[in-house]
Amino acid sequence: MQPRQRRFLSIVVGVVVVGFIVLQVIPFKQRTNPPVTLQIAWDSPQTETLVRNACFDCHSNETRWLWYSAIAPVRWLLVDHVEDGRDAMNFSTGDLELDEIVKEIERGAMPPAYYTPLHPEANLTSTQRGQLIAGLRASLANLPGGEGEREGDGDEG
Repeated sequence: MQPRQRRFLSIVVGVVVVGFIVLQVIPFKQRTNPPVTLQIAWDSPQTETLVRNACFDCHSNETRWLWYSAIAPVRWLLVDHVEDGRDAMNFSTGDLELDEIVKEIERGAMPPAYYTPLHPEANLTSTQRGQLIAGLRASLANLPGGEGEREGDGDEG
């Protein structure tokens, strides 16, 4: 490589490194864990473990923010994903629809395939999926609103 090419490459690498460092200090998309406002009475420790391993990182206010979630731009993607997951359903607030949860687990959409490589404990066998569904049905049936449904979603009348 000629000296001019080496100098150009050094400048490009320097700009990329400085840009990466600057991204880390931009206060954009911060990781949060809002207060938990609902403690679910799980039907068994096994159900709680399955739910925590397969669901809680995206669908609760008890997200385990692992080391890579501190690094921008990965942080931005993960924060968006967790916010979307919490908006869809949240075990920490009771914002849950049991039928929808069961449907997503049965069709294999939850936990999503992209999540399990870095979280092997969430890679459930078919037996564990069945245990999870049975445990969720037993645990969420007594939540306010009936059967784990969001308030106002059920028939009132």
